[in-house]
Amino acid sequence: MANQTNPSDRAAARKNRTRRGGRVSMLSYMKGYRLPCLLAPTFKLLEALLELLVPLVVARIIDVGIAEGDLSFVLKNCLILLALGAIGLGFSVTAQYFAAKAAVGYAGAVRHALFAHIQTLSYPDLDAAGSSALITRMTSDSLTLQNGVNLGLRLLLRSPFVVFGAMIMAFTVDAGAASIFVLVIPLLFAAVFAVMLPSLPLYRRVQGKLDRVLAATREDLSGVRVVRAFRREKDEIREFERENDALAGMQKFVGRIAALLNPVTYILINGAILLLLYTGALKIDAGSLTQGQLVALYNYMSQILVELIKLASLIISVTRAAASGSRIRAVLETSPSMTYGEEELPPGDGPAPAVVFSEVSLTYPGAGAPALSGISFTAAAGETIGVLGGTGSGKSSLVRLIGRFYDVTGGQVSLFGKDVKRYTKNALRRAVAIAPQKATLFSGTLRENLGRGDPCADDGEMLAALAVAQAKDFVLEKGGLDLPVGQGGRNLSGGQKQRLTVARALLRKARILILDDSSSALDYATDAAMRESLRKSLSGVTTFLVSQRAASVMHADRIIVLDEGRAVGIGRHEELLRNCPVYREIYETQFSSGKEAGV
Repeated sequence: MANQTNPSDRAAARKNRTRRGGRVSMLSYMKGYRLPCLLAPTFKLLEALLELLVPLVVARIIDVGIAEGDLSFVLKNCLILLALGAIGLGFSVTAQYFAAKAAVGYAGAVRHALFAHIQTLSYPDLDAAGSSALITRMTSDSLTLQNGVNLGLRLLLRSPFVVFGAMIMAFTVDAGAASIFVLVIPLLFAAVFAVMLPSLPLYRRVQGKLDRVLAATREDLSGVRVVRAFRREKDEIREFERENDALAGMQKFVGRIAALLNPVTYILINGAILLLLYTGALKIDAGSLTQGQLVALYNYMSQILVELIKLASLIISVTRAAASGSRIRAVLETSPSMTYGEEELPPGDGPAPAVVFSEVSLTYPGAGAPALSGISFTAAAGETIGVLGGTGSGKSSLVRLIGRFYDVTGGQVSLFGKDVKRYTKNALRRAVAIAPQKATLFSGTLRENLGRGDPCADDGEMLAALAVAQAKDFVLEKGGLDLPVGQGGRNLSGGQKQRLTVARALLRKARILILDDSSSALDYATDAAMRESLRKSLSGVTTFLVSQRAASVMHADRIIVLDEGRAVGIGRHEELLRNCPVYREIYETQFSSGKEAGV
């Protein structure tokens, strides 16, 4: 299926890269949310300013209203407290709104850019990154980043402002007692950072172990039928428990470190409160401090305690967000390993052959042995080429090179007289349509799935493609082109999914059609009918039929027989029966029981 990445998405992904070695600034995604990023902390600081005034009002109520028995003064100042609370609540809600708007918008922009960038990566890049890791970046990491930004906008300025503001206000009440604040605040900050700084690399390790748990879960769910068929449930459960226990153990370890923060800060704060009360009692006894002022100092100390608890939570969230942000940035900074040329396809009536393989070899990254070695053949325009071999012989690897889903590690692949590396990506995707080995459908309607082959195709063209793929009858029985399709086509059988993917590939109207074992789930009669229909309708289209069945390729113009990544025979059916032992063995094995006779 052709890559349908929006060009604007690719441009956006490229735009987010700076000129210095492809580094990406995560702050660049805040563009468009600068005003909410400014307003959120501004309203939080206004709320904090009102909060700092509360202890002074309470002190006046105690020292003036209660001490002198002035009830009207008490009521008046209580109304002032209510007004401060109501206005502060309004500021807080407003700040929360802007912080949430900026955080959600920022995370959305990051996910959008990440998804767009992933669409530009080549197959080898996706293989190296791993699907589970990319899913984690799109979900867990982006959500952690969103929460970190939200808390940061609300508390990053507010908490230090309240802490130091409380200390300054304490000096306006009584400079001697306020010296306790000067002593305890640096100790509190030292304790907070001493506990939290070692957590940063540990949170990165936690996210890495989360990747492994997600990978194990995804593998088990995608292969659940195979696991049950071979009765390996207990082994898979043990493997999952091992990965899950490793994640839980790391989370507990980090949690124990983070859990030290509250008791340490409580000890320091409560020790400071005891010292403050003792010093204040002596000053009250000496007449240099009033009871209201001592209550104000106590309230300021309590405010510091609350804000430091918030600051600790903020540091935890920001630490995790920084770890997640670095993981997302690492993906965004991954440059596509494939670069494309600038040439378009030559006219369809040119004299050059459609496909030429010249001593082609392919070794996948990290593989111990080559998947293909020394493959050479020529496919003329309009010719049907069969590719036959056992499991692991390199059939899918060979046809993947035609559309340049992977790059050769030796030799050259040419399309219409030119190296595939000279064409643009869009030119290659227009030239080559593929029905992949694993039939993949998307949630939605059948019309939407077929539209991925050709978005401009009308209902008549779709029904014609379905007829060629032997899928029209069951589609009409199930409700036509508006047939709902579940995720992955789970509401369809394997053979139905394969025929629909063939129809989608046909709608592409490409000059090269690859059917990569796309009839393996079909019965022999349906397979034969589809091949005959394809032969009649694909005039001028170069077709590659990949299969493990000799009956599926025996009528092809030429057959390439693969064994352990090498072409052990190339020719027509009759020639290979005489000259290729591997082909003859496959043919005789499959026809010995007579199951395929007459196909």
